[in-house]
Amino acid sequence: MKDFFSTAKFKILVALAVVLAGMMAWAGANNRLTSAPQELLGAAAVPFQKIGALLSEGVSGVVTKYAEYDSIVEENEQLKQENYDLRQQLVDYDKLKAENEAFRDLNNIREQNPEFEYASAFVIGRDPLDQFGGFTVDAGTLDNVKKGDVVVSDKGYLVGIVLEPGLTSSKVLTILSPSLNAAGVVSRTRDNGILTGDSAYSGDGLTTFTGLPRDTLATVGDEIITTGLGEVFPADILVGTVQELVPEASGKTTVAVVKPGEDILTLKHVQIIINR
Repeated sequence: MKDFFSTAKFKILVALAVVLAGMMAWAGANNRLTSAPQELLGAAAVPFQKIGALLSEGVSGVVTKYAEYDSIVEENEQLKQENYDLRQQLVDYDKLKAENEAFRDLNNIREQNPEFEYASAFVIGRDPLDQFGGFTVDAGTLDNVKKGDVVVSDKGYLVGIVLEPGLTSSKVLTILSPSLNAAGVVSRTRDNGILTGDSAYSGDGLTTFTGLPRDTLATVGDEIITTGLGEVFPADILVGTVQELVPEASGKTTVAVVKPGEDILTLKHVQIIINR
């Protein structure tokens, strides 16, 4: 017991007793003795009340932030949908604009060739391994497209023929390919020849017109058109212009390097002659 009176615990208890005695004496002197316990409890509760208020504010802030986050997420999704809708409208507008331009050009070539019936088609695919510019269009047998149908540009220039028609799409063999042969003539001089592709020129979007006489009077800038011989290609279809005249190795004929009237490698839209 003697050791207890010398411990720190005993000293703390004595200090607390002195503080409480002083507070009781102060309360008695100020006629507040009856309310002293309540004030003591109130004073002791203040720190806990502050902690409770802070916790309440924190929880309320977290709830508010989560509510705002959900609102932001919803608004973001709405903006994404609106952005998608606007982009889709832009795509539809661009396609409609292209179709209107194609129909305008179609009216022009219909006036030039009223005996032909055309199917309008967009280029939807190109084979990067095809050095002769072959491509696929979005018209097929459901549009009355057949194998061998002649393909022209919106301006009426010869592009090629339908090689493989499908239900809704078709592959086109272009005039840049050596597999395509069409009888043609130099419009000004009436020199006959054969339009056919050549790998030496196809990479530049050019084709050739072979079999011209050695002494041909054709010159750079002359127009090449089809003759209709063989009944594969209609007569008088524009092909392009002579870019260069090259004597063949045999020395008997001349080859005309021809620039097609349309850039075969970048065409976006064509017309297919489905009935003539």
